[in-house]
Amino acid sequence: MESSVLKSQAYGKDRVRVVRVVRRADGWQEIADYWVCCLLSGAQFEASYTKGDNRLVVATDSQKNAVYYLAKTLPADKVMVPEAFAVEIAAFMVNKYAHVTTCRVKVTTKPWARMQFSGRSHPHAFCREGRETRWAEAVATKLAVSLTAGFCDLEVLKTTNSAFVDFWRDELTTLPDMPDRMLSTKVLCQWAYVAKTLDALRGTDFDAVYAGARRNTLDVFANDPRAWVHASVQTTLYIMADRIINDFAAVDDVHYALPNIHYFPFDLSPFGLKNLRADAEVYMPIADPSGYITATVSRAPKGKL
Repeated sequence: MESSVLKSQAYGKDRVRVVRVVRRADGWQEIADYWVCCLLSGAQFEASYTKGDNRLVVATDSQKNAVYYLAKTLPADKVMVPEAFAVEIAAFMVNKYAHVTTCRVKVTTKPWARMQFSGRSHPHAFCREGRETRWAEAVATKLAVSLTAGFCDLEVLKTTNSAFVDFWRDELTTLPDMPDRMLSTKVLCQWAYVAKTLDALRGTDFDAVYAGARRNTLDVFANDPRAWVHASVQTTLYIMADRIINDFAAVDDVHYALPNIHYFPFDLSPFGLKNLRADAEVYMPIADPSGYITATVSRAPKGKL
């Protein structure tokens, strides 16, 4: 009797680097720059793990080749947007191979921005400095497709209008009330799409959702008064997610992770200088440890609004 069983399995190709350029007749060019991970799973792959039988294994090199094949043959609008490209790769794999039950594809990009000269965008020159990472992940089966997307490593900081007061206190508490402080975080935001069919997903304006989620994140962080005085990072997070759900019917739920990257005033009193509380002007960034605030906010069920 065997002492173990195969609980789950998936295999494929990771970090497939592919760049697609669209060249317009007027000289205007566009670029998409991706890292692609493609993983296949299905009950008929079990024998390759347990019995060394590779007859049904689609080589990971073949999966890599499929990514480049689709990048060339698909219409540009299905390649230049990471959500659309992920969906098309996943659907292609489960439709091409009858024994593939599920294909999971993650497409990651760090967007290029057009160079600007005298207020004009350059038609074919780009730069990439300090941009967040955008990604999309599609999971396709024979019957349905699910899609999540998001961005991470969006670094933000504000020097005032953040507070943390009236929190729980006991014998382990040393942190004082902070009615005004610097606030910095590196935003991770992801959202799930409502649509579960290929046709419905193909009709979604993914770029608009991404731009709106990013815009709402920045606007709430900088400008929403509810996220200012006497509010926590938790409040800020909830307002960000709530605005995305209200703005985009295509989105089902939104998840944020906001590490609280601390900037503490440096005590200069040994040198006869005031630099604490209202006098604070010089700060010491503290990388570790950091606060870590997460939540997933979902659309309220119908009838419970």
